[in-house]
Amino acid sequence: MTTPNQVLSEVEYDVVGKRPVRPDGVDKVTGRAQYGADLDLTGLIHGRVLRSPHAHARIRSVDTSKAEALAGVRAVVTAADLPFASMTKEELGNDYNRFKFLSDNFLASDKALYRGHAVAAVAADNAHIAEAALALIDVDYEALEPVIDVRAAMQDGAPLLHEDLRTSAMGEMSEKPSNVAAYMKFEKGDTAAGFANSDVIVEREFTTASVHQGYIEPHNATAHWRADGQINIWCSTQGAFVVRANTADVLRVDVSDVRVTPMEIGGGFGGKVTFYLEPVA
Repeated sequence: MTTPNQVLSEVEYDVVGKRPVRPDGVDKVTGRAQYGADLDLTGLIHGRVLRSPHAHARIRSVDTSKAEALAGVRAVVTAADLPFASMTKEELGNDYNRFKFLSDNFLASDKALYRGHAVAAVAADNAHIAEAALALIDVDYEALEPVIDVRAAMQDGAPLLHEDLRTSAMGEMSEKPSNVAAYMKFEKGDTAAGFANSDVIVEREFTTASVHQGYIEPHNATAHWRADGQINIWCSTQGAFVVRANTADVLRVDVSDVRVTPMEIGGGFGGKVTFYLEPVA
């Protein structure tokens, strides 16, 4: 047992046991650090996203005409404006579902899969006009039974989120759609012998709730699509290359045409590796 001030080693290290100055510390405490929302480009317009109030709903139609007519609104976009909407299963082959899931994650096309799922986005001269325009978008939903319990979702007859998703199990595909995307089995060593030779076997089942990373700063993105086809994106991300690759996939542009600049990040803890706003911006 050690005492609080006990010296465990007389070795002098360059880093261990030292308190180096954080390279980003001065900028943060003086307010000079530039976070995603601090970016202010010339001619900047502001975006807002309309989100589903339903946990599971079919999107029958989206009428954006009133929002588009509001003074100060520059653009209103839905999933119908994305390149994926015009593509077919034949064109994308085995990658069809991957592209659809990727595209639908930031602008839902046929179904809203969770409360808060993005359905449309508005770009306007200022944030107040953009907020007002959201209220003018008319979405016709068919509310469906939500799937909120994992075990119930795996049962036959459960409401299907992705109606054409089939389970991939040990190299085989299921005959009918399911909420189970894949079944995988991992084995290492002789488990039967391990149990047989054990002095004590403890069997328990644990259930934990989903946990959000709890970062203070929300997701944000600013984009500039230049006349020469180059796309510049500034965002608070932990995965600049993930954002670049996925944005190129969704917008159907060359990855070399997308440049992502990570800004200072107001917390992430792994939650800002994925992307939600960048292709919309």
